[in-house]
Amino acid sequence: MLVIRFSRVGRHNHAQYRIIVQEKTQAPTKKHLEIVGSYDPHSKKTVLQEEKIKEYLANGAQPSDSVYNLLVRNEVITGAKRAVKLPEKKESTDTSADAEGYGETGEEKDGVATEEKVEAVDETVSADAEPKVDKKEIEEEMKEKKAEKKKEEKETEAPAEKEEVKEKSADTKNSDEKKEEKVEKKEKK
Repeated sequence: MLVIRFSRVGRHNHAQYRIIVQEKTQAPTKKHLEIVGSYDPHSKKTVLQEEKIKEYLANGAQPSDSVYNLLVRNEVITGAKRAVKLPEKKESTDTSADAEGYGETGEEKDGVATEEKVEAVDETVSADAEPKVDKKEIEEEMKEKKAEKKKEEKETEAPAEKEEVKEKSADTKNSDEKKEEKVEKKEKK
């Protein structure tokens, strides 16, 4: 099935569009059958090959909503404008520790204060029409979590340090014994 759509060209922050005819499954920047016009949204300049567009429409090509509205505005076709469907922004529902601003160790990223996080929580709470949460309570909870993480880290590090100390003491005992043996050998000689 053929489609008449915009293909973006032009430099950064200054979009210009070609109006192209191509297979519906192709990406707008890929291979097209024909260029049937162009549109500059900044100057509102439109160049259309009306006969070719009408020919493709008669053969079953479907215009995109934006192109359809442009053709209606330039009186190439008659009818009411269509509502353009823009993609909705997805809200992040990620609840992982990284999304909350904590790394693997549970510390805040870059030492950023918790005010931004507290404000974000306040916004979501007010949006959900629940009672407002006190900022101080949230900050205290975050401090408590951080302190718990540090305690856990110390507990995991402490046994490893004890083992190292034991190994060092064993090494020093061995070295002391060796020294004594050397001293005894020298005395025998």
